[in-house]
Parts: sequence; C-alpha cells; structure tokens
Amino acid sequence: MDCLFCRIIAGEIPCTKVYEDDAVFAFRDINPQAPVHVLILPKKHMANILECDGETMKALLSAIQTIAKQEGVSEDGFRIVSNCGRNGAQSVNHLHIHLMGGRQLADSMA
Repeated sequence: MDCLFCRIIAGEIPCTKVYEDDAVFAFRDINPQAPVHVLILPKKHMANILECDGETMKALLSAIQTIAKQEGVSEDGFRIVSNCGRNGAQSVNHLHIHLMGGRQLADSMA
C-alpha cells in the first residue's frame, strides 16, 4: 500500500482524527490554511472525484454536514474544496475534500 491516506486510515501513520464511520474517515490537516481545516476522505481508495460513485459522494456529504456542526463552522460558513489531478493541484492521489472555516476566507480561490 503506497497511498499516504490509505496508510493513515489503516492506522499506520498517526493523525488527529475528527470523524469516522463505515465509509468515511476525517482528520485535521497538518498544514492548516484556516483555524478549522479537516480532510474528509472515503475509506475506499479512489484517486479523485472522477472515480467517485453516488453512494460514496452521499456518505462524504453527510460527513461534511456532521463535521461542520461538530467543528462549530456550520452557522458562519465554511468552504469545501476537492483538487483533481496535477493541474488541479491535487497533492495526494486519494480523493479528499478540504473543509475550511473558522474565519472570513478570501474571496479568491486562485
């Protein structure tokens, strides 16, 4: 298993877990871009959003709702981002969604 995130899910690499269910695993980003910065990923390996099926996306969206409430950002707002591929700046080839909030975020995404 060469995937960093698969190794984190398997417990081989430590992380600060914030959520887990049968399909989804979430942990704090080690280089946070906001006071709340959580990575949310499917336990099943898939390279990016292009490989995601409807059932997995439903599980990810449900986890996002739960985590946003748990982290206290559901009222004031937050951003979710999923980079896809080299030109999309995806750094780990395992589908993951960044949930960021806890302060006013910049208008620009570039």
